[in-house]
Amino acid sequence: MKTLTTYLSKKAEKQKLFVPYIMAGAQGLESLPDEIKMLAKNGATAIEIGVPFSDPVADGPIIQEAGLRALANKVTLKKIIALLQQFDSPVPLIFMGYSNSFFHYGLENLVKDLENTDVKGFIIPDLPYEHRDLVLPTFDEADLALLTLISLTSPQERIRTLLEEAEGFVYAVTINGTTGTGKNYRDNLDEHLALITKESKIPVLAGFGVSDRSHVERFNNCCDGVVVGSKIVKSLQDKGIAETGKLVYSLTNSIEQVSAG
Repeated sequence: MKTLTTYLSKKAEKQKLFVPYIMAGAQGLESLPDEIKMLAKNGATAIEIGVPFSDPVADGPIIQEAGLRALANKVTLKKIIALLQQFDSPVPLIFMGYSNSFFHYGLENLVKDLENTDVKGFIIPDLPYEHRDLVLPTFDEADLALLTLISLTSPQERIRTLLEEAEGFVYAVTINGTTGTGKNYRDNLDEHLALITKESKIPVLAGFGVSDRSHVERFNNCCDGVVVGSKIVKSLQDKGIAETGKLVYSLTNSIEQVSAG
């Protein structure tokens, strides 16, 4: 079992998990260490680090705009890794980006450069399960987890197949479409998430559209935690690190209450 999977599974035995997403360099790359420290201080179990890309097909408008700001700031994957090589994160980091970014960098170079960082996993939304072998052999040697996304449209047989080799945590997508706040959830979503959680050997987190305390409390009742992205990205842009810390604390505080109940 990979390091990230073990870490998250042990954490999930004691409390619900909270994994925030931020776009690297949206506020300038120099602010990334402070953003990571703020999230960890306020209860993040692990942190997704978005890699800016020109065609982010899974991202909603808030994260797309953040990615464009990062690109305008001349942020590249190489610069992100160079910064993380000089920074010790309090919690594991997970790169969320698109396959072109990683293949263009070169997988061998990528894992070599990440060796002395706290990046322990990847989410690559445009890499189909059937093509995971393009990266898995290299990731396996480097103890890097390749996380699985399960959509609402996945049939039961497909879900079981995806769960068999899942690593890190299972990313259960709660809506059809892109990330973002203000989304409507389908009626049987809780039942869908509970079924995935029951069949999974590793933690299952709900993500896409999770933006307030009621969402966190709801999904903590049927799975192992949540991923929050757009709400945090927007807060960092509009209100800065300190106010975003208060937001994150309010969400993770609800996790503590649910876990203790």
